[in-house]
Amino acid sequence: VQLVESGGGLVQPGGSLRLSCVASGFTFVNYVMKWYRQAPGKEREKVAVISTGGTSTNYEDSVKGRFTISRDNAKNTVYLQMNSLKPEDTAVYYCNAILLGQYDYWGQGTRVTVSS
Repeated sequence: VQLVESGGGLVQPGGSLRLSCVASGFTFVNYVMKWYRQAPGKEREKVAVISTGGTSTNYEDSVKGRFTISRDNAKNTVYLQMNSLKPEDTAVYYCNAILLGQYDYWGQGTRVTVSS
């Protein structure tokens, strides 16, 4: 089982990034997918969630209207489009796959730094 995130980097405030997470080793379409982040010195927090079919999404309040989670089940990939980035979005972003009550997988994370 693997979840491999990519797309992080350094971006100026107001800029955009698109994170990707490619899954392998399990039946991706059956799993709810989530993005979490962990800022330095803070606990990990859930940022966005998407249902198995991609029709239902949910966001943490501070990213609503700026971030969009999506998935392509044909490519076993989940995305996080991040717009209007702020310094407080700086964190390591993690991809999470969950099959409730059964399996819970994590990626290694990709670092996002928002700074001028």
